[in-house]
Amino acid sequence: MFRTYKQGNGSAGKKADKRITKAEMHEKEQLQPFAEKALFTSLEQNMETMKRELGESQDIIYRELTLTDRGHTKALIVYVQGMVDDERLDHFVIQPMHGGKYPEEANLEPAELLAFMKNNLLSTGIINDLCDWKLLFQKLFMGYCVIMIEGATQAIGTNVVGGARRSVEEPKTEMAIRGPREGFTESIRTNTSLIRRKIRSPKLWMEQWTIGEISQTPVCIMYVKDLADENVLTDLRERLEEIQIDGILESGYIEELITDQKWSPFPTIMSVERPDAVAGNLLEGRIAIFVDGTPFVLIVPTILNMFFQASEDYYQRFDIATFLRLLRFVSFLIALLMPSIYVAIVGYHQEMIPTQLLLKLAAQREGVPFPAYLEAFIMEFVFEILREAVVRMPSAAGNTISIVGGLVIGQSVVEAGIVSPAVVIVVSFTAIASFVSPNYSLGIAARLLRFLLLLAASTLGFYGIGLVVLLLLLHLSNLRSFGMPYIKPFAPMYLKDMKDTLVRAPLWMMRERPEKLASSNRVRQDIETEHRKEPQQ
Repeated sequence: MFRTYKQGNGSAGKKADKRITKAEMHEKEQLQPFAEKALFTSLEQNMETMKRELGESQDIIYRELTLTDRGHTKALIVYVQGMVDDERLDHFVIQPMHGGKYPEEANLEPAELLAFMKNNLLSTGIINDLCDWKLLFQKLFMGYCVIMIEGATQAIGTNVVGGARRSVEEPKTEMAIRGPREGFTESIRTNTSLIRRKIRSPKLWMEQWTIGEISQTPVCIMYVKDLADENVLTDLRERLEEIQIDGILESGYIEELITDQKWSPFPTIMSVERPDAVAGNLLEGRIAIFVDGTPFVLIVPTILNMFFQASEDYYQRFDIATFLRLLRFVSFLIALLMPSIYVAIVGYHQEMIPTQLLLKLAAQREGVPFPAYLEAFIMEFVFEILREAVVRMPSAAGNTISIVGGLVIGQSVVEAGIVSPAVVIVVSFTAIASFVSPNYSLGIAARLLRFLLLLAASTLGFYGIGLVVLLLLLHLSNLRSFGMPYIKPFAPMYLKDMKDTLVRAPLWMMRERPEKLASSNRVRQDIETEHRKEPQQ
């Protein structure tokens, strides 16, 4: 599927890029002349060319017209059935072309007639000039209607995009008790409009690319001028322009191709399904990446602290939001460390357990054929299978299977004496804690690292856990997201940015945007009233 893209600074990657480029050179030379070639003056020849290139596809509609006020001037309308709004096509394109009043000059050139139709007859909002076949096919499969005139070497494309689309609904992966109930859809224009409705400023800029040699997927970035860092913008533009791939089907393609760390389990690019979350990040100076065909928008640069934040943190009182953030952080540590801590204590550090609890655990483990670490591995693996099965099953049966399956499996393995009840409790509590994270990507990282920590705890006990945690901290301190330190503002430490980390300070105290993020205009607000003044130092 992949053609070529830069994958680092290694010499092997560069050699592979050169080999692929040479291997494809002949193919590109064959396709390039036709893609840049102008249209034919004959409508019949243009239609034959399109049918040959598109393979007699039944959803490509060719509508031939004769312009009544122009004698026998022939026109051709081409569109993709199901991608256009038939009513708009009829009212704004076909009827004006049939019943429109054309100039009386009989010697009007075809190109001039095409320009007259564009400027005086067609009443759609967007009309583009199509000068070559590449641009024509690109607009055709974006839902445009292509109009050709006999004798003209170019065409025009009018926007009558329509067809069946999913309406704006509540997000499925980022639920919130308080806040907007709207989520992104698969339409890139619908998604960008949702942001425009929240940030009504001329400084909200957007740039667009078409990525994918075959899929021709629209990809755009959105940022607030004078807030986004120009260095990050330049870096992001270069990474997007270097992507050479056959198709982009979801934003995950873009995320994997432009990420800084290819082999890290921690996500350095954040995916968001809520427009209010994207708008909040844009106002802080970050950049949003929209990909057509997916409801998930990417945010760069990203830091670790962002994965513990939820949109509703800013819609509730600061003390409640702080409590919930601390709860998420503790839940992440539980989901990451609890099984390994249990294995280390039971297997190596029994002296840390109170005597009464130690006797109960020993009584539970009597007759269990497996050591503690193998019990934990088995139960964690079974739970991962159960969780994946619930995700893939139909929604009507998924909830039933998750509840019944968990109860039946847990009770059965305990009664059969395969595992001890304590392991079932530990694994169940760990599973519940893993769902507290508001971002799915960070939860997956915890699930992967949990098995690594279990392995370390089964070999070296707490020493193994401490060694892996130390290596993880070193790894986190080395991570970057478009030049931004991943564990900022803790390392390097920025005291001013601590107001919106594990705690959420009152909004009237967060007067500045994050350090090293916004290129200019770091002042977010200027509120100074008698009852909201900060205490003097």
